Amino acid sequence: MGGGPAKEHLLIAAPQAIPEAIVSRLQKKFPDIDVTSIQVNSTSPKLIDLPPSTFAKVTILVTFNALPQDPSKDAPNLDWLHLFSAGSNHIQQHPLYTSSDVTITTSSGIHGPQIAEWAVMTALVQSHKYKQLYELQKEHRWGKTGAGDDYHNVLDWVGRRIGVLGYGSIGRQVGRVAKALGMEVIAYTATPKDTPEKRRDPGFIVPGTGDAEGEVPSAWYSGLDKGSLHEFLRQDIDWLLVSVPLTKETTHFLGKEEFEILSQGGKRPAFVTNIARGAIIDQPALIEALKDGTLAGAALDVTDPEPLPEDSELWDLPNAIVTPHVSGVGQAYLERAFQVLEVNLERRQKGERLINVVRRQRGY
Repeated sequence: MGGGPAKEHLLIAAPQAIPEAIVSRLQKKFPDIDVTSIQVNSTSPKLIDLPPSTFAKVTILVTFNALPQDPSKDAPNLDWLHLFSAGSNHIQQHPLYTSSDVTITTSSGIHGPQIAEWAVMTALVQSHKYKQLYELQKEHRWGKTGAGDDYHNVLDWVGRRIGVLGYGSIGRQVGRVAKALGMEVIAYTATPKDTPEKRRDPGFIVPGTGDAEGEVPSAWYSGLDKGSLHEFLRQDIDWLLVSVPLTKETTHFLGKEEFEILSQGGKRPAFVTNIARGAIIDQPALIEALKDGTLAGAALDVTDPEPLPEDSELWDLPNAIVTPHVSGVGQAYLERAFQVLEVNLERRQKGERLINVVRRQRGY
């Protein structure tokens, strides 16, 4: 009777059609894996249901939010889930996360380039008063030339300090670009990075980006307690980048007290950028800090809730920039997500440790 190991079955369930070139590449590089691709009509973080028979033979599932309702019954052969997203918080109440030992990996590392560009773009829009300049263009006006005009009152970022709250793949790329602008970079992480080995980035890195060895920051801070966070926020930070994962510990990590410490009671108003998750920030406290001058401004690609209600004050605050959770999307997104998958498929074949593995006890 025929021998050999059972063939692997890889299912791609994505909200868009996967290019045939990617599917063919996978089949050619990994001939011992059957690859199937289906399109699911949802781009929402809300989990979607597919017929249980979809998962019967699947050993590797690649998706954003299409999961078996009853993993042990509907997907008895599944032992690896790869997510298109950088985080896993949207599936953390699902039994695949809470009640199985299926390995979960993410596409963390692919978002750094485009999110860093968004972060720098929006910070410069604010510091260079571009909103006013755009209004002048729409009115076909050259504008005034007096030095007293607000858009002449520009302070560049050279010699100023960015605090990166969450020095993962995205934070590292923002840090790299900020340093190129002439800024000093300081980093904050959940756990101490007190050796060169601990400062290295163990995940996927888009070539030519990031900070693989952790050499960009001039200083490192760490901890999940308020005392450690406050010590970091006291470091004369001009621009705070929020790039930590959303966990129980980081929910409302930043509120009224933190904004006052960051900006030294309003004496040094800082600019805040959030590209992580809206619930990390106490949004009513943020709005008040923007209105009373405690903060210089904010760029928000995430809010709490999403979509941001039409009657939210954030829409109309002159020192706030709000975008609809799009900083991480781009033409290279899908290709890079599959590059992470291919790296791990190769590692799996060799019996090596996978990258970007979710540690359930930490939530990321």
